Amino acid sequence: MLSPQPEEIMLIRDETGTQTLVGYVVDTSDPAHGRCYLDLGPQHLNRHGVLHGGIAATLLDNACGMTGSLSVDPTGMNPFLTISLTTQFLAAGLPGRVTATGTVKGGGRSLLYIDAELVHEDGTVIATSTGVFKRVPQEKLK
Repeated sequence: MLSPQPEEIMLIRDETGTQTLVGYVVDTSDPAHGRCYLDLGPQHLNRHGVLHGGIAATLLDNACGMTGSLSVDPTGMNPFLTISLTTQFLAAGLPGRVTATGTVKGGGRSLLYIDAELVHEDGTVIATSTGVFKRVPQEKLK
């Protein structure tokens, strides 16, 4: 099987069961920042009518993992595993589009420290996270 070329992988949809279930889209177009987008619907809200915290954390985690992957592979196909993730909830996530964006803050060959921010389309920062992510060694991928 041929590996996809970087220009072929810009937006990723329905790659995993979680991605399909939640409905977010992964954007690999920026090699320095993994991103995911979600158009919030009633299925993403808690009983108070705002974004469920677990979904917010899922988006932040995915943006961080994709950021780690993009740091070593322009296609974003090299997996990173979450070692730890701390999330701060700052504002209610109201219906509309939200975007999670990750940024590498430090690390080495196998561990990266990555921060992420979840922002509503109106500019409101809904949540932030900081985490440690481990690169999956190539020999473990076979």
